[in-house]
Amino acid sequence: MDVLRLTLRQLQIFVAVARSGTTTAAADEIALSQSATSSAVNELERLLSLHLFDRVGKRLLLNDNGRALLPRALALLDGAAGIEQMSHEGLAQAQSLRIGASTTIGNYVLPKLLARFMSQWAPGAAEPWRSRIAIGNTASICDAVAAFELDVGLIEGSCHQPALTVTPWLQDEMEVVASPANPLAHAGEDKRAPLRALREQVWLVRESGSGTREVTDQALLPHLRAYRRVIELGSSEAIKHAAAENLGVACLSSWVVRDLIEAGRLARVATTLPRIVRQCHVVVHAKKQLTPALRSFIEGALAATPVFGMPG
Repeated sequence: MDVLRLTLRQLQIFVAVARSGTTTAAADEIALSQSATSSAVNELERLLSLHLFDRVGKRLLLNDNGRALLPRALALLDGAAGIEQMSHEGLAQAQSLRIGASTTIGNYVLPKLLARFMSQWAPGAAEPWRSRIAIGNTASICDAVAAFELDVGLIEGSCHQPALTVTPWLQDEMEVVASPANPLAHAGEDKRAPLRALREQVWLVRESGSGTREVTDQALLPHLRAYRRVIELGSSEAIKHAAAENLGVACLSSWVVRDLIEAGRLARVATTLPRIVRQCHVVVHAKKQLTPALRSFIEGALAATPVFGMPG
């Protein structure tokens, strides 16, 4: 059998330099001297007989060879971390999970999933948990899972990362809502708000890259043609409270608006628009090695009620 010349440490240094762009910053990240980091990169290039970076001043930018190596290096390093975790007991595996969720799921669904998962893996455990939970828009969560920075992602929108395995999960209904002070809030089944009136409204929307924004654009713009007046906000929470203050109308998840509707601060707007349902997904890297704890978390998520919410 051929003797392997590459080491995981070399690949770890390569990844650190690829992410930071300089050997100085990478050295700080991995606790090496700058000269040792630079030497490791040069040795890796020598072993592979390939240049991996373009040198631009003090910066090191991945070239075609480096870009081809990066996903393979990330997969190998993640696999090595998984091998190390095999020696840990189940509780230690569970405590080291890195879970990502897009904003609505992170706020309204993930807490219940985590409570169930922790009750299974550590009932009554007193020691602190060290799992990492990342909340962001769909695009950022998918990017982090693709880079092996997260073990699993729970997303509301579509995934555009070819390296990920995408599994359909919960479905969520989107609702058009407004303040009770908005005249459209008084439309009913017998007199729905016409498209003309909806086009004149100020629309409160999420930022580009958000799963909510992607779904609402796809559902609304074919009918509205464009948002004539729009306010873009960075979270669904901000949007629903802005709508409650009568700053405009919004199309948001039923999970998000349920509390303010029940409190009488928001009202559903009856429209002629088609019913809007979005599909949520669980994403993992296709080359991810699943620990028993991670597999259990994913299976628990997939076992949740698949239509419009979670079981109580």
